[in-house]
Amino acid sequence: MKRRTLVLGGTAIVASFVAAAAIWPRRHITVAARTFDWRGTDFVNGGTKSIALEKLPEPLFRSRPNCVVTVAQTLGPCHVNNVPARQDVSEGKAGLPLRLAIRIVHAADCRPIENADIEIWHTDQRGIYSGREAAEMCTFGDVEAISGLAFRGRQLTDAKGQASFLTAYPGWYKGRTPHVHCRILVDGKELLVSQIYFDDALSDIIYGEHPDYLGRPARDTRNDEDGIIPEDAADHMFDFEKLDGGVLSATITIGLSA
Repeated sequence: MKRRTLVLGGTAIVASFVAAAAIWPRRHITVAARTFDWRGTDFVNGGTKSIALEKLPEPLFRSRPNCVVTVAQTLGPCHVNNVPARQDVSEGKAGLPLRLAIRIVHAADCRPIENADIEIWHTDQRGIYSGREAAEMCTFGDVEAISGLAFRGRQLTDAKGQASFLTAYPGWYKGRTPHVHCRILVDGKELLVSQIYFDDALSDIIYGEHPDYLGRPARDTRNDEDGIIPEDAADHMFDFEKLDGGVLSATITIGLSA
């Protein structure tokens, strides 16, 4: 049986291919750098064009969902309407291939929520958002970015409350730590708008060593310097796994109060 390792909450949890080990980290940990025995050059470059989502192993989530209410955060000026339903949201753009797997549950009892409509959006490897409707501060007037909808997409969750997107690791931009926006609707009702974050240690590795992110200045904002990230962001941080073939997998469970 193949062993897989999920990095979360400052702890490396060893799991089988079938199920994670029954270990549950203490909540409300300090948002500090975890330990990643990885190099940026361990990962594929050039985007998702050589990656087939259906051939990747099933997402490895924590063995017990994080059954707490995910805090709402600002929608921000970079949201656009009429985002397409799709799994690969990269539109052929460069970047470290990233499988984002999100599990949505009722915070009260951990029951998965089927057919939740989850939308995500984030920057490209240059730290630029796409979309004609996005504010200029998001697109920086970049013609290529404005003309498309790269790194935006939406899906319905399955019976396990899960949905997976194929994308690329987002780049940083001035004043913000790297993050992914999400918006969740159930039965047509918006129940949550929030943001999900990356560990600083992992971002340092990617931005400092991966070929698709080299050549930019050092980022100016880390997690503990960001003015929007929750003070205790343990429940808003992705868990990570490095998959065979050089793809990064990020998972998170989002708890809804309604």
